[in-house]
Amino acid sequence: MRKASSRSTKRRPPGRPSTLQSRPPRARTASAGQALPSPGEGKRGEDGHLAYLLRQAQAAARLSLERALASTGLTHPQFVVLTMLKAYPGLSGADCARMALLTPQTVNVIIGNLERDGAIRRASHPVHGRMLQWTLTARGLALLAKARRRATALEQRLAAGLGKRDVATIRRWLARIAAEFHPD
Repeated sequence: MRKASSRSTKRRPPGRPSTLQSRPPRARTASAGQALPSPGEGKRGEDGHLAYLLRQAQAAARLSLERALASTGLTHPQFVVLTMLKAYPGLSGADCARMALLTPQTVNVIIGNLERDGAIRRASHPVHGRMLQWTLTARGLALLAKARRRATALEQRLAAGLGKRDVATIRRWLARIAAEFHPD
């Protein structure tokens, strides 16, 4: 009989669901013996600071999206790059990095992998010949469509219980934050 390893790579951190379906988080205890609040409670809830709550929500949404994308073979950053290239065909790697909020080095790796997999293709810029422009291939469009279905399901969960006006207000608020706080 094999001894169970304490460092199994298949284990999830406690309290994290294995699917998009939510389940109540397990109570955690601080080193001082007091119970730590779960997301949505105490300073992690309505009494929390807006910036922290925004960060907490973003982290939870990203983790859920990463899990949803796993079956497509795409990572979250690859999904973002494909989404930007579909929305803005012909972006350079540097422009794509700015649009996707990723470093140019990260986008170069992503672009290399996506090109190798046949999801995108390059073309020289018509005026600046050394600059490469990237577009989606038919394979890239199909891959993005599959991933987009999973992302749409997550967005529906995010908007559950909200009316169209509420969602529009939240979108405006998030866009305003991005515009006002973006480092230019």
